[in-house]
This record gives sequence, structure tokens and C-alpha cells, in this order.
Amino acid sequence: MSDSVLYEAPGPRAKLRARYASVITGLVLLAVFGWVIYRLAQGGEFTYEKWGPLIDPTNESFTPLWTLLGKGLGNTLLAAGWSILFSLVIGTILALTRVTAAAWYRWAVVGVIELLRGTPVVVLIFFAYQALPVMGLDLPVMWSLVIGLTAYNCVIIAEIVRAGIDSLPKGQSEAAYAVGMRRGQVMFNVLLPQAFRAMLPALISQLVVVLKDTSLGFTISYPEFVQRGETAIENLGNPIQLYLFIALIFIVINYTLSKLAVYTERRLSRGRKSSATAEPESAAATGD
Repeated sequence: MSDSVLYEAPGPRAKLRARYASVITGLVLLAVFGWVIYRLAQGGEFTYEKWGPLIDPTNESFTPLWTLLGKGLGNTLLAAGWSILFSLVIGTILALTRVTAAAWYRWAVVGVIELLRGTPVVVLIFFAYQALPVMGLDLPVMWSLVIGLTAYNCVIIAEIVRAGIDSLPKGQSEAAYAVGMRRGQVMFNVLLPQAFRAMLPALISQLVVVLKDTSLGFTISYPEFVQRGETAIENLGNPIQLYLFIALIFIVINYTLSKLAVYTERRLSRGRKSSATAEPESAAATGD
């Protein structure tokens, strides 16, 4: 009954129509998938010539291809790792500044956040790649990509962290102040850890975006995973196979990050529950 308070529960006919619609939709999707497979087979996309360099170690192109892709994947993970680290640190600082700073300084931070958030990430990457050398700061191409990704994603993370802090009950900070904690202690020991736990799914989603956006490095000739794949495609002539493989690798990495977020959230939840149950038991044991 509680599940149908806000809407009318479907009757037998509605359930039957929904079941028929699900079956028809599944059949249509299956037919489309079968048609795609048939067309690919007709175009010779399942031949050994196309898949051999990817799956057959005896193929002459197997070792060079995997070496090339491995280096590209390493470059992608390296750029993503630095971008994620800097985005988290700078984004947290921006969020704390926006929450705790004076009004005039807070508006300056808001202006920076809105400016960077409204700028396309590829423009920021190009700006770092083209403008920094003109200003006398000649960095390796990887750092141009890292700076562009950090500039865009740190402000998104700042808004996520700020929303997490604002979502906490006021009683959390009031209780901390009541026991004599200073403002910095309240922020770093009470509010910020809870905000990160509350916003963990959104943070992980943004970190996935950072990882995927490293593929924009090909615009400044950074030898990341997708750019290395395009180089291999020019030599082997199998774009569908290699792009499917690259997409699969990204899906596996992003799925792992999502599962890591779920695991971390469950661990933190169990930790809070265990500490909450331990306090009454200890109080009962001491007779309080």
C-alpha cells in the first residue's frame, strides 16, 4: 500500500500491456543487434585479417600492436592520475574557500568557478598548450593536458564538495562548537569527512569523466590510448575492431572505479554502524 500512495497501481490489463511492450522491445532490440552482426559479417569484419593482430600471439602485428596500445594506456592513466589528484585537492580548497571565506572573496571564487565551468574543456586544454609557452612556461605536452583537465574538473568537484557540506544538518557543526572545537577543526574533523562520504558517488562519477576526457589529448598530439589506437588503425585498417577494444578497456576501468566507490561506501557505512552500536554498549558496561 505504501508503494502506491503517490500513483495509481497498475491493474491486470496495464500489467499485461507492460509485459507485451517489454517483449516487443526486446525482440526489436534483438532484431537490430542481429541485423548489425549480419551487416558486419557481410562486410568481412569478423575475418582473421581484422581480428588476428588483437587476439593471435602468433600474428606478426600482435606484439607491436599491444606494445603500442600498452604505452598509450599507460600515458592515459598517468595523465588521468595527475588530473584526478590535482582536481580533488584544488576542488576541495575552492569548496572550503567558498564556504568559509569573507563575502567579497567568496564572490571572486564563485566567478572563477563559473568561468571555468562554462568553458569547454577542449578550449582549456588548447589554452594551456598554446598560451603557456607564450608566457615563458614551456611544459611537456602531458602537463598541458593535465592543466586543462584540472582547470575544468576542479570547479565541478568544488561544487560537489560544497553541496555535500551544505547538505549536512546544522546540528553537526553546532555540536562540535559546543564541545569547544575551533572552526578549522569542525570543518576538517566533522563536516568534510561526512561531505565526502555523502558525495562519494558523484565524486566517482566525475573522476570517470576525467579519465574519459583524457582522450581529448589527441587534439594536442599527446600519445594517449585513443591516439595510439588511431595510429594502429592507419597501419592495420581495422577501425571497428580497435575502437571496440578501446571502448571495452575504458568500460572495464570505469566499471572498476564504480565498484570501488560502492565498496568504499559500504565499508564506511559499516564503520559508522559499528561505532554507533559500540557506544551504547560501552555506556551500558560502565553503568552510565
